[in-house]
Amino acid sequence: MMGWHFAEAGRVHLVWVALAVVALLAVLEVRSRDALARFLSPVMQRRLAAQASGARVATRLALVLGALLFGVLGLMRPQARGVTETVIAGRATADIVFVLDVSKSMLADDTAPNRLARAKAEIAQVAERLARHRVGLVVFAGRAVPVCPLTPDHSFFNMVLGGVDPGSVSTGGTRIGEAVSVAVRSFPAGEGAKLIVLITDGEDHESYPLEAAKAAAAVGAKIVAIGLGSEEGTPLVVADPQTGVRTPITYDGQAVISRLDADTLRQMASATEGAYVPAGTSALDLDAIVDTHVQPMVRAGADASVRTIPAERYPWMVLGALVCLLASLWIGSDAARRSP
Repeated sequence: MMGWHFAEAGRVHLVWVALAVVALLAVLEVRSRDALARFLSPVMQRRLAAQASGARVATRLALVLGALLFGVLGLMRPQARGVTETVIAGRATADIVFVLDVSKSMLADDTAPNRLARAKAEIAQVAERLARHRVGLVVFAGRAVPVCPLTPDHSFFNMVLGGVDPGSVSTGGTRIGEAVSVAVRSFPAGEGAKLIVLITDGEDHESYPLEAAKAAAAVGAKIVAIGLGSEEGTPLVVADPQTGVRTPITYDGQAVISRLDADTLRQMASATEGAYVPAGTSALDLDAIVDTHVQPMVRAGADASVRTIPAERYPWMVLGALVCLLASLWIGSDAARRSP
């Protein structure tokens, strides 16, 4: 041990605790023998009681003391002088917040069965592929609501996602900037990959989305903006699930037109060095989007740094403690078998 030093040398005083424990065991052993001697003669003791010899008792107590002393040495963290080892400082994990538009325009059935149902199904599939990472969910329309905080529990996330519908947000509209701001506030402070996956089919209603994107960039979060619908505008039609009858959505007697603000989404993604994906009115393929955009960002920003630490030698102390403990147990059981 000349080439070792102890990182927690102050714990050497635990040796006194080990000595006190063994001394207590020795006192209890003597008292039990005295109590037995008051009731039985030496001849009857040998016939009726399984007792180890004094030498065996002393050996067993010495082994128990050895196990405790090895444990104390392990707690003192012995380290090899001048020897280092490389370890992974953290697991490659990321925080990913899905920001989902749940305004009534997401009920349009240009993507079967409708935009919202399709987006929810795709998000659930993507969450399965992000099993090592924490995921969260923010829904928005005329205001933003964080419905699932960042969590590694993907079962809980999927349960919350399944209950999302346009009724999750009482106010109509599309406030993209507010939703992104809520997502940014859900990220913990410090390093690590932070990603916002924004899915919307509308244009923002005066919630300052570019300022929100800059705030996201300030905390190291990237935005992958996925735009559903058409930039030219599409009249929204909803099909009745019972009859299949398609009915235009109207407001004040006028047909509601869903118009995608692609320029704003593109600028938001650019401000965070993220990506803009124009999904249009085709089926949303989030799986491909994850492969192309999400996974590279997660791998690039995940906290998986490597650091060098002194070489720890406490496993040898643990091994010594186990050997002593097992030997003391073997001596005790062997003494019981040998006794008549």
